[in-house]
Amino acid sequence: MTTRNDASHAVLSDAEELGHEARAGHDDHAVLKLWLRMLASTTQIESEIRRRLRERFGISLARFDYMAQLYRYKDGLKMRVLSRYLMVTGGNVTGLTDELEREGMVARSPSPDDRRAWIVSLTPTGRRTFETMASEHEQWILEMFSGLDMKTVKQLHTQLGLLRVHVMRGEPAGEEG
Repeated sequence: MTTRNDASHAVLSDAEELGHEARAGHDDHAVLKLWLRMLASTTQIESEIRRRLRERFGISLARFDYMAQLYRYKDGLKMRVLSRYLMVTGGNVTGLTDELEREGMVARSPSPDDRRAWIVSLTPTGRRTFETMASEHEQWILEMFSGLDMKTVKQLHTQLGLLRVHVMRGEPAGEEG
């Protein structure tokens, strides 16, 4: 639950609006409350992005993320590398590849250095389609984060980066508070 001096308290008043934050009690540790707020924020933003992608483009977030990875690599990626970048199974990548290939968004070609591997790349149509979606996606993100000033955005980015490093290294993330 939010604390009385938290500016969001008046807006986030019931369990449905609180989402994951509804799990926290008044006496819970500050880092637990922070974790639940981060989780609730991420879930809420991701749900909104999913909704908008579906309504505006008739595409899932998984397909958007897949195309975003390929967009960064003009020469394409091996399917197992794409799977690793997307943090999904090879079967998921194969399914998405099959769908997007049928729609003319991606092309699959044999790897020149590994006869067992396939390289997937966006077609010109896939690139143009993704660019249109990415442009709107960026505007949605800017809109959703518009309540934060740039100094706060940069501070949050830096602090969350430090948190990730500490978690990855198995080190404590800082003092209790």
